Amino acid sequence: MDEAPTLSELSAATFYDTFTGTCTEEDMQEFLQDYFSLEQVELELRIKNDFYFFAEIEGKPIGYLRIMEDYLNFPLMKKWKALELKRLYVNKDFHGKGIAQVLMQFAIDFATKYQYEVLWLGVWEHNYRAKKFYEKTGFLDSGYTHYFPIGITSQTDNWLWKFLDVTASAKISTV
Repeated sequence: MDEAPTLSELSAATFYDTFTGTCTEEDMQEFLQDYFSLEQVELELRIKNDFYFFAEIEGKPIGYLRIMEDYLNFPLMKKWKALELKRLYVNKDFHGKGIAQVLMQFAIDFATKYQYEVLWLGVWEHNYRAKKFYEKTGFLDSGYTHYFPIGITSQTDNWLWKFLDVTASAKISTV
């Protein structure tokens, strides 16, 4: 739990930087309080199989990743062993420096190591920078969408997925 204050602060700042101007300031502040308050982050850190990882430079967190096996928001994913990439954010001062790629590769390696068949995520339909990044890393638009409001501001996410080669992590052992 020692990381909770840092994670709360980094989460709120990166979300704000990414989505400011896409909703009212009142909606944004309410959303930040609901999803990135210290109390909420501490609750999430207690959830089994809900994993957070920091990207750090010289010991200072500058980005983070949240992954979890969770089928609640996209029940179709129950057809496979699926890992949701719930969040991947980098401090705006470090955009374009390869940090997001490092976090993404970590998520892919984690998913492969634990033999997930698919890694999936939601991305705001108008977040073209993120969509381009996900496309470069092999994610495809599933054709499904998800309503994602920020307060009373209506937004839509596209569900993207990347099917993984689970045999890549298979090991041969003697019998």
